[in-house]
Amino acid sequence: MSEKKTALVTGGTRGIGLGVAKALAAEGYRLVLCGRRDAEAVADVVSELEQGNVEVLYVQADVGDAASRQRLVDDACARFGCIDVLVNNAGMAPSERASILEATEESYDEVMSVNLKGPYFLTQLVARKMLEQKKSDACIVFVTSVSSDTASTGRGEYCISKAGLSMAAQLWAVQLAEHGIPVYELRPGIIETDMTSGVKDKYDKLIGDGLLPQARWGQPSDIGKAVAMLARGDLPYSTGQVINIDGGFGIKRL
Repeated sequence: MSEKKTALVTGGTRGIGLGVAKALAAEGYRLVLCGRRDAEAVADVVSELEQGNVEVLYVQADVGDAASRQRLVDDACARFGCIDVLVNNAGMAPSERASILEATEESYDEVMSVNLKGPYFLTQLVARKMLEQKKSDACIVFVTSVSSDTASTGRGEYCISKAGLSMAAQLWAVQLAEHGIPVYELRPGIIETDMTSGVKDKYDKLIGDGLLPQARWGQPSDIGKAVAMLARGDLPYSTGQVINIDGGFGIKRL
């Protein structure tokens, strides 16, 4: 890049978000990362990223909370002046997997707040900034999940939140197209992170039994490479597209 650009990656200090942050750091982006943990808890991660001569701002923020979202954007703009790339990655699984016959409203509300309401309204804040600054080379990425269209009755609230987020990506793609700001959806499959560590044995067996044409776990770096491609502008005429990063999971086979 001829001049430094800034990328905001929610949930960017571990799992998929960290894979995205590393990929964008390699592209020369300044990074704004956020998460629920305090700065001390993520100090090692931030330090590792900074060793590559990358400017990093960490903001402790819950994207499901309106005041946190506003502070996140304000702090990012105060430090770097602008946001060129927004990656809506932060998300959570239900604290307890429960059948939809037994799931609670409390779990539903919590998951929806973080996974759907948060990125929807964070995008609103960032898009307004991009329009104010007349950004012509910005982009926005929503990280959803194969759960957007794959039913899992033990975590219904998660599936519904990701399905809603898929539509949010479509809506923002239409809204921002005339302003030259493309919006994309990345739909990861089975990715090896702390979120999936509790079901490792289950998915090891499924992958071993042929669930995926590409018989391996996905890695956060797989998502990071896709985000870097989009941030570079390599798909300029494809706003609103869904890019599956799932080892071929979605291919119909006999």
